[in-house]
Amino acid sequence: MSLLDRLTRLLLPAETPIADYPFVASDVARYQRTAHADASALDAQTWDDLLLPQYSAQLARQTSIFGQQELHRRLHADGGTVAASAVRVRTLAQDAGLRQRLHAACSGLRRADREISDTLFGAVLPPAPRWLALLPWLPLGLLLSVALALVTGVVALWGVVVLLWLALMAVQMRHHEAVEEWGRSLATLQQMLRAHSLLAALDDPLTAGLRADAAQAGKLNRKIAQSAAGNLPGVREYRDWLWQMNVRHYFDSREAVRGDLEFLRGSFQRVAALEADLALAPRYCWAEQGGAVTLEQVVHPLLAQAEPLSFALAGQGAFISGQNGIGKSTLLRTVGLNLIIARAFGFCYAERAVTPLLPVYSSMQSEDALDGGESLYIAELRRARELLALAERAPAVFIIDEIFRGTNHLESISAAAAVLHTLSQQGTVIVSSHNLVLAPLLQERLTPWCVSRVGDGLRVAPGVLADTNGIALLAARGFDQAISLKAGRVFDWLSAQAQSPQRQQAAAGVL
Repeated sequence: MSLLDRLTRLLLPAETPIADYPFVASDVARYQRTAHADASALDAQTWDDLLLPQYSAQLARQTSIFGQQELHRRLHADGGTVAASAVRVRTLAQDAGLRQRLHAACSGLRRADREISDTLFGAVLPPAPRWLALLPWLPLGLLLSVALALVTGVVALWGVVVLLWLALMAVQMRHHEAVEEWGRSLATLQQMLRAHSLLAALDDPLTAGLRADAAQAGKLNRKIAQSAAGNLPGVREYRDWLWQMNVRHYFDSREAVRGDLEFLRGSFQRVAALEADLALAPRYCWAEQGGAVTLEQVVHPLLAQAEPLSFALAGQGAFISGQNGIGKSTLLRTVGLNLIIARAFGFCYAERAVTPLLPVYSSMQSEDALDGGESLYIAELRRARELLALAERAPAVFIIDEIFRGTNHLESISAAAAVLHTLSQQGTVIVSSHNLVLAPLLQERLTPWCVSRVGDGLRVAPGVLADTNGIALLAARGFDQAISLKAGRVFDWLSAQAQSPQRQQAAAGVL
């Protein structure tokens, strides 16, 4: 190691370790909301219903805020750019050495503790104030006043000294917090520009797009950096409080960012895209695009021991039935999440997949909201209206679990049949329900499927649940046998009424 290198390492602070700062969800979502809000193909309820926060956190492990924000953006995107990123991810999946080199070049990004998409894509930074040109003269005036006061002995000059010192302190105190916050943003910007340069230096086609302006990235990085002399013990305080170097650097570096804003935006997008690609490689099967839905041996990525299922739709939606606890809701989330992943990233957690390039919307977690004065049924009605409005905009896939639980049985079935039938005319509906009478009502639009256990696994096959277990669970959960017997008699009577041939034939033509 040369003498210069040793001296540099002695004077400069040691590089901070990779910390993977725990950014909150609002920070991760800020890039998409700031720069791509109009392009979102997901709404907030679907995001929560299909457990996308948990999936995003799992997907983005050991990924910086840049990659996390890009992955979040892609999950919300309409899928128009998935082909380009899929080519890069395929390349990375086949080359472990390239993945390792890219990880090393991007590792500094994980030291960032500030998200900067708001700085780059939000409101434009204000220009530096005019009084900044006078700031260097304040410390000179102070020193000159002190010297004159000492030489001449004029007491009035000490009043000038005090005024100038108070002015310096006022500037420092007025901007101290903004300077500190901006310093953290600058540190993140510098890590981004450093990653830009390191990625551009790699001899690989995937990073070729960064080479043309790599020199500009290095130049700007040096331009916004603090002077190394400021890191010497005791020097920083002297420079900041007397010469106001931190305030001057704050405004100067802000002007540099304003002047190169378009370049910085492009650098952010390209660096974040490459890091997001690293998080996606390698994955499962690449999805084929088609009008139908075919998922062979599909699993839920959040379940460590997920049971694979095969599921296919051709031209119609699906009405899914099954015993309590069999996994209907998990199936819906598995299908919905994989459809979103296919649209966003191009792959599925399956052996084979054919998926439509359509938005996915869900209704799975409506609950009473006592603080807002909204009952369960009112919440369900509100969500149903939202889904109908979305269906009128463009075709979509609608994932619905137990619609209209918050009202009586007859009105629940009536309202559910009307809403589901209308939705199915404008999109693809996949719904699960314990109200089996909905199956004949909707059979012209929704193919009945039944989830059942076969041996040690699950199977989804055409048909409607025949053997329910709701009453059997009464005894399993400690209810008295007399309760179970009474419930069984009522069930037999209701079943006989509902399953008469005349009622079945009449139900088929109601809608």
